[in-house]
Amino acid sequence: MENRVVITAASAISPIGHHKDEIIDSLINGKSGVKALRPDDLLSDYVESKVFGTVSTPIEFDFERKYRKTMGPVAYYACQVVKEVLEAAGLDPAFISSGRLGVAFGSTHGSPTVQRGIYEKFFSHSRSDFSTVGAVDYLKSMVHTTAVNITKMFRIKGRVISSSTACTTGSQSIGFGYEAVKYGLQDAMLCGGADEYDTTTVAVFDNLLACSTAFNDTPHRTPRPFDKQRDGLVVGEGAGCVLLESYDFARKRGAPILGEVIGFWCNNNGGDLILPNRDGITDTIRLGLKNAGLAPEEVDFVSAHATATKMGDIVEAQAIHNVYGDHPYVTGLKGYMGHTMGSCGAIETIMTLYMMEKGFMAPTLNLTDVDDRCAMIRHTQKLIERDIHIAAVQNFAFGGVNTCLFIKKFE
Repeated sequence: MENRVVITAASAISPIGHHKDEIIDSLINGKSGVKALRPDDLLSDYVESKVFGTVSTPIEFDFERKYRKTMGPVAYYACQVVKEVLEAAGLDPAFISSGRLGVAFGSTHGSPTVQRGIYEKFFSHSRSDFSTVGAVDYLKSMVHTTAVNITKMFRIKGRVISSSTACTTGSQSIGFGYEAVKYGLQDAMLCGGADEYDTTTVAVFDNLLACSTAFNDTPHRTPRPFDKQRDGLVVGEGAGCVLLESYDFARKRGAPILGEVIGFWCNNNGGDLILPNRDGITDTIRLGLKNAGLAPEEVDFVSAHATATKMGDIVEAQAIHNVYGDHPYVTGLKGYMGHTMGSCGAIETIMTLYMMEKGFMAPTLNLTDVDDRCAMIRHTQKLIERDIHIAAVQNFAFGGVNTCLFIKKFE
């Protein structure tokens, strides 16, 4: 027996806002969350890219100390969006700890801020510094720190899935959560991803010549997905969480339904670990459609991965055209906030849900002159007031990992 899987609550912390109304306002009015890199960071003097998708909204973290002591910044973000989702969902505390609620949540690195502090102590050549590294430092920095801090704070005893597949972390978490609920392994799953502000990731992509550098003096003009002037990605921070439930469970408890997950696919290119692969992405989209039981022409809207790298955008546009032709509208949401890394799939899913609810399609911010090599698809270049009935959310990661989620408006 297969369950229908619905989304009953969502929360995002993003560079274009924390609460729903803020995010919708930014999407409608073309507000960018990309800011100048903070000058006080250890690596900021050495990287060429001086921009970052920064969370500027003050957030009140009112967590008890017994929870805070094992949390780095990335876990703070994760636990905050989960807290907000649980408050909105109104789940019974007995159910939360029943073992029928699970967690699928991850990040790219754990907490790089904490990791950096550990390494500084390790290589300080001082035994007194070395001895100050304790168990909590590891708990803050380990790659599954988001998932386990969530289970600790909210006393969740169900299954734990902690994806750490870079840019597909958030979407893979939703996909794996969808499968857990669909096949009856859990009644509900908290799914998402998070990443914190840290220039280590900027330095990595900067060193690979993949970061935007041409707009350091005008941060709001970058990144530029699919645009002729695009010059690379902008690293960002944030977190997103959705609550997935079986339809029968949600209906029985009278939960509001924001949307329905109707399909998911994840595969690998089986080759190069860095370069995007058109055939691999094409296969992911086609297999995702098959999993969802959809024909290509039924998809109204595509949230593209669209990092604004030279080759990545071209390959993705080609793959979209291979499957859909020029039928669905395509938006690259990273134009608003940069690449929020492990959280991007979750945040972009939530933004797509907001557009579904309000009946509009946001344009790709900074897309003013479409690259001829990306022009074969139907770009959203202005705000369109139109219902989205079925949307695809695409994400692709280093290591050749590809994901595609299909979301349906609940009517």
